[in-house]
Amino acid sequence: MEVEIITKKDLQEFKNELLEHLKQILPASQKVEKKDWLRSSEVRSLLKISPATLQNFRINGTLHYAKIGGIHFYKYEDIQKLLESNFH
Repeated sequence: MEVEIITKKDLQEFKNELLEHLKQILPASQKVEKKDWLRSSEVRSLLKISPATLQNFRINGTLHYAKIGGIHFYKYEDIQKLLESNFH
């Protein structure tokens, strides 16, 4: 059995190669589009909450919304404000 010694320099080179490879792959597969308005499913996913919790936010005025043809839309800006106001 052959033993190969790995040095810090080898690990650093590997890290650099891996980072370069990830930089090439990720932008192509993760196009994040900032939207001004989000649908309910996007808000639930973003906040990791249930449909009932989102409904409670609508009912008690925690989160304002617009309803168009049965679809609820929420301002991204309002969601940011909600998170910032509850940040401790």
